[in-house]
Amino acid sequence: MITYLKGKLSTGWHFMRVLRLVFAVIFAVQAIAMRDYLVGLMSVFFFYQGITNTGCCGDSCAPVYDQSHRKVPTDDISFEEVK
Repeated sequence: MITYLKGKLSTGWHFMRVLRLVFAVIFAVQAIAMRDYLVGLMSVFFFYQGITNTGCCGDSCAPVYDQSHRKVPTDDISFEEVK
């Protein structure tokens, strides 16, 4: 479990993941300065998305990097001429 979390945190960093963490920090600073709980919840939401690399509220919108299992073999395709 620990190695899984360590691997998930250390790989897959891209622009959107860093941007979510930047938004989380900005919202956290604003929440503390304005003492606003709603902005604090937004900060926690963006922090969760940045750390876990999720797109929406679950893994269904997470970016998929390894698509090698989805490749269609091109040698088995046959075409039939239609007249």
